[in-house]
Amino acid sequence: MGTVLSVNISERRGTVKHPVPEIRLEVGVGIAGDAHAGSWHRQVSLLAAESVDTMRGCGLELRDGDFAENVNTRGIDLKSLPVGTRLAAGSAVLEVTQIGKECHSDCEIRRRTGRCVMPTEGIFARVVRSGTVRPGDTIEVLEAQP
Repeated sequence: MGTVLSVNISERRGTVKHPVPEIRLEVGVGIAGDAHAGSWHRQVSLLAAESVDTMRGCGLELRDGDFAENVNTRGIDLKSLPVGTRLAAGSAVLEVTQIGKECHSDCEIRRRTGRCVMPTEGIFARVVRSGTVRPGDTIEVLEAQP
């Protein structure tokens, strides 16, 4: 079991995500009010604080949302979860659909440090039960796929 540290959105595409007090996850939509909401397989992006800490070790000052992640967590090894795994986060349920994603045009973080954790350690999910997620909520694996 882990903890949600931050929830982040961007209202317009091409802008940095910023922390908000809560996000509303909706089946078939993703995050209400987020520019990347839609009926597709990458409705919600998650990144572990442990991964962000690795990049801070490279001398970067990083804020929640700097990797374009919607949810920051601590205490779950997100990158090891196979596609199909279900997670309970706050009152919502997510299903992992993708592990990692290449950075857009070699992101600023990779240009500055030579590496970025999102391509290998960030995960993406779709909403399978609507609900609300806030910092401080628990996040736990419900069903791990073999």
